[in-house]
Amino acid sequence: MKIKIKFNSPVVLSFTIISFVVLLLGLMTGNKITEIAFMTYGRYWTSPLTYVRLFTHVLGHANFQHYIGNMMYLLLIGPLLEEKYGSKAMLEIILITALVTGLINNLLFPDTALCGASGVVFAFIVMASFTSFSDKEIPLTFILVVILYVGQEIFQGIFVTDNISNTAHIVGGLIGSVIGYKLNKKNP
Repeated sequence: MKIKIKFNSPVVLSFTIISFVVLLLGLMTGNKITEIAFMTYGRYWTSPLTYVRLFTHVLGHANFQHYIGNMMYLLLIGPLLEEKYGSKAMLEIILITALVTGLINNLLFPDTALCGASGVVFAFIVMASFTSFSDKEIPLTFILVVILYVGQEIFQGIFVTDNISNTAHIVGGLIGSVIGYKLNKKNP
């Protein structure tokens, strides 16, 4: 019996592979390439790279631990969402989340660099809890995810100093809930 390996989730797998290549390039250059092209910060609105980085910052990661933490969730949840909603929708969610989290970071925290896929991961986590949503019912899993997730992010934002952007997590979760709701209204 022959077993074939299937490239089952093109957007999620491509995102994972590209992020890995970006991580390796960053490590090989002492994170210079990451700082130049894969981190966003709002100090330089006159630079054309600022507008590119609004999208590319989700591909950059500080180290292997940061990368693996994000990609494990992405690889667990992403393929299920991509199968349900399609590759185009997943790419749009990644791009929207990157843009919105990048803009919010640049406007509210102009001196703070942002990189990593955690906003996208949290958008996917909240979206996954919407998969059984219907017009007159809200899944208990969605309510619990939002309570636990938002509670954790608020707690960490107030009491923990750890270089993690809780704002990107919360914004990603909000994007995931809005898009998850809209997609499930279209595709019950």
